Amino acid sequence: MSRRRRYEPKTKKNSTFGLNITSMTDMFTIMLVFLLQSYNTSDVQITPESNLRLPSSASMTNATESIKLSLNGEALKIDQTKIADVKNSDFLPQDLEEKDTNFIKPLFQELDKIAKSETEKDKAHVKEGRILLQADKDLPYATLRKVMYTASMAGFPQLKLVTMVGE
Repeated sequence: MSRRRRYEPKTKKNSTFGLNITSMTDMFTIMLVFLLQSYNTSDVQITPESNLRLPSSASMTNATESIKLSLNGEALKIDQTKIADVKNSDFLPQDLEEKDTNFIKPLFQELDKIAKSETEKDKAHVKEGRILLQADKDLPYATLRKVMYTASMAGFPQLKLVTMVGE
């Protein structure tokens, strides 16, 4: 009795199967470079207004989500909404409190409205009282001090000044 041989498909003994992965490696390298270039480490996008010249700084700290104030020689704005006028680098007398000339009434009212708003009050930046201030570099410190004073009185003591890096 002879034994049956197991069936083996016919293959060439000296042939090898090669996989060319050069193209795939190139594709993944291109994708990696693209993703690294488009990756943004900051979770906040800040676009300065056209008539605003920001001061320069060497700081590389990223901004966090906050209420955005902008102050130039013409107006004080919260998120593009004008809340107070500025003339000759100072606020108009009707916008200031009579007994406390560092207190800006419209700014306090708007910040207080945001703090009490049902949609905004539970957000972390409102609870912690964070503000990002974009201020023109030619404004005097006394004008900035009025904004900082009023913001802290409204319950927003954490104020950060937005600057341009390395100009």
